[in-house]
Amino acid sequence: MSAKPINSILFVCLGNICRSPLAEGVFRAVLAERGLGRNMLLDSAATSGWEVGSAPDPRSIAVAERHGIDISRQRARKVTPEDFSRFDLILGMDRSNVADLKASAPAAMRDRVRLFLEFAHGEAGDVPDPYYDGAGAFASVYRMIREASEALATRLEARASVPDSGQASSTM
Repeated sequence: MSAKPINSILFVCLGNICRSPLAEGVFRAVLAERGLGRNMLLDSAATSGWEVGSAPDPRSIAVAERHGIDISRQRARKVTPEDFSRFDLILGMDRSNVADLKASAPAAMRDRVRLFLEFAHGEAGDVPDPYYDGAGAFASVYRMIREASEALATRLEARASVPDSGQASSTM
């Protein structure tokens, strides 16, 4: 990925009702806590169209709310072809999401698609889908997303403080 600034991030999961709306909300909160992100475009979307128009899962809303984050107004949408040019970074919650995104991305924009946990803190891993599990799974997913969001914000802050040398970055 080039060293150009990251001004827009799309979080993606299968249905856009559990993990990706939570990631969008948590990352937005992390940026706000740090006094950042006023001009950053954040959104979330799905690789499937099953839940288009739906609110986030009530369990995602509840776990976010317990941490002072309101995601209740978000609505599920499917990734569009325009998203690949609109967003500087597209973060899939799991390897399946990343594979689906790369398969539909224009070749020149596939490098914008990354695995969320791996991109955030360098450890390959999936954010598990908590949909078929209970509240405990949603709490665990929240913690994973919060930790990754903190790491991602730190990474973006460090990246913003490095002068643009015109060279491609090997760290992003």
